[in-house]
Amino acid sequence: MTTVAELQAKQGKVDIVVEIVDKGDVRQFDKFGKAGKVCNATAKDSTGEIKLTLWNEQVDQVNVGNTVKITNGYVSEYQGEKQLSTGKFGKLEVVDKEQPKTELKTNAEFPEEELPVEDEEFLESEEEDVVDGE
Repeated sequence: MTTVAELQAKQGKVDIVVEIVDKGDVRQFDKFGKAGKVCNATAKDSTGEIKLTLWNEQVDQVNVGNTVKITNGYVSEYQGEKQLSTGKFGKLEVVDKEQPKTELKTNAEFPEEELPVEDEEFLESEEEDVVDGE
């Protein structure tokens, strides 16, 4: 596998795994009578960041937080900045989708029968204190 730091302009046959950290606006285009879409994303690994150009179905396939594997990719250069894409012959695969953050429930959100009860005597004494305290 290649790292971001090793990438050079006009380099082909790039195999790399990167994390998507940002995704820009989607642009529509029409070429040779066919509609398409393109989007620039920012991808990173432990050695650096690079622009990743997403084409057509890749735009919807990839989201911020995903880890993607590019096989047989191509590095181009635009206005002095290196850009990675699948090129004509490459492949992009989402290998790890960010898991949604698990929300912790408070006791108030659990139905009473689902509450873990370790000491029923303690719970009963608490109920009595509430009644006595009125």
